[in-house]
Amino acid sequence: MTGEKTWWRNAVLYQIYPRSFFDSNGDGIGDLKGITKKLDYIASLGVDGVWLSPFFTSPMADFGYDVSDYCGVDPIFGTLDDFDEMLDSMHKRGLKLIIDFVMSHSSIAHPWFTESRSGKTNPKADWYVWADPKPDGTPPNNWISVFNGPAWTFDAQRGQYYYHQFLKDQPDLNIRNPEVVEALFSAARWWLDKGVDGFRLDALQHCIHDPGLHDNPARPLPPPDGKTIPRPYDMQQHKYDRNQPEMIGFCKKLRSLADDYKDRMLLAEVSGTETTIAYTNGPDMLHTAYNFSLLSHAYGADAFQEALGDFFDTPHESWPSWAMSNHDTIRAATRWSPDGRRHPAQAKMLLALLMSMRGTPFIYQGEELGLTESFVPPDQRVDTGLGLTGTGRDGCRTPMPWQKRKANAGFSKAKNTWLPVPDAHMPLAVDMQEKDKESVLHFTRRFISWRKKQPTLLEGDIMFPDGYKNVFCFTRRLGGEELFCAFNLHPESVTLPLRNDIIPLEGHGFAPANKDSGSLSLPGFGAYFGRSVAA
Repeated sequence: MTGEKTWWRNAVLYQIYPRSFFDSNGDGIGDLKGITKKLDYIASLGVDGVWLSPFFTSPMADFGYDVSDYCGVDPIFGTLDDFDEMLDSMHKRGLKLIIDFVMSHSSIAHPWFTESRSGKTNPKADWYVWADPKPDGTPPNNWISVFNGPAWTFDAQRGQYYYHQFLKDQPDLNIRNPEVVEALFSAARWWLDKGVDGFRLDALQHCIHDPGLHDNPARPLPPPDGKTIPRPYDMQQHKYDRNQPEMIGFCKKLRSLADDYKDRMLLAEVSGTETTIAYTNGPDMLHTAYNFSLLSHAYGADAFQEALGDFFDTPHESWPSWAMSNHDTIRAATRWSPDGRRHPAQAKMLLALLMSMRGTPFIYQGEELGLTESFVPPDQRVDTGLGLTGTGRDGCRTPMPWQKRKANAGFSKAKNTWLPVPDAHMPLAVDMQEKDKESVLHFTRRFISWRKKQPTLLEGDIMFPDGYKNVFCFTRRLGGEELFCAFNLHPESVTLPLRNDIIPLEGHGFAPANKDSGSLSLPGFGAYFGRSVAA
């Protein structure tokens, strides 16, 4: 993993949710031309590339993750010419672009499914997962959809059930069929030929099903705590509906495809440390995987230690990718707030932590502003109660605030936008934070710039020293240099032991910590970086 194929190891990547980034044509929905207009802003952050959430032709039942044309741009986002202009403009600024690619399922409106459902003998009859009802007419097995309810829907036209691990509008492709794989690979090559720098492989572990359609066993749940209501999906051990053994060979085929091109990146969306490592461990596997450990509600030094230690405690060659917020989860500034309010100091500390761990960090749009989760009134919600929040995922997807005093915070000139811009985000707009040198935005730029100059943060190993209970600490090591990193996850100041040979570093954006002989005092939500050199 040396040379030009490792750009993604040292990169900071910025996730754009195109519906909510910037609206260039006044229809209330963000688009590709809007992204192009804001590329100078993205480049000013110092990030190395962009992960762009779906923009493909789609009925939008799941906002683009239900694809009806793998080589098309949905008209609400623009045209293929707009995409080409955006990609070229990114590359001129030195920005890489990876795009979402959905291989486990398509839209119910895809021509492939239209043909497949028309009968049991047509050329695409086996392109999706079909099964007969049980003798009593019920679904073929007990598999549950990720979005709850049965993972099977009866199709009266064909007289069989089709399988969908997500919405009924998202039938699962039969990846066991070589013709399906070649069709998907052909679409992937089409985008690679256009010059995209890689793919985020959506829902990858769901691609291959058990051919015997065996029932999943029940999953023992912890005793009720009175707060958490388990999803039906969480009540099963997903032994047969995901992570089948054939996925290893499929990942190798994907890597071989990417290796036909120069300097491309494959980012797997999978959950679970064992699966993450299995899909990325070795030079013939995927480059990296999007780790979900820090997207949960678990917070604190012990929780973070467990999340990272779970990945790094066993020897392997896998390189992780990390995120604390994205388009499916409650924003970290709200999820981990100690009192439900926004804390700019905490937002800065969490960004620094994200970019200091071993791995590739992903910053979700607005995270560089310290945006909080939005409350969207029930009559204005558009998500259908999906995700883990119980009220849908709209709260993390509201439009970017660009200008405080403009309508819709400068996101759009439309009277109504696809989701409302919350009043609470107006004072956090980009133009306001540009004026404040102590803002989260300016901190993000400073820290990214500083990080680029720290080879030990970029490539060093990571170790977790004992004896730090109230703060999250780790050491990064490269050659003879050690970088000690400490993060106070709480609003109260703390004192921690510190070796006298550790010399504080500056330039990262945090105020100098109060260091005495053998100890260090960290303010609430503070962080410390110190260097030592082996004798």
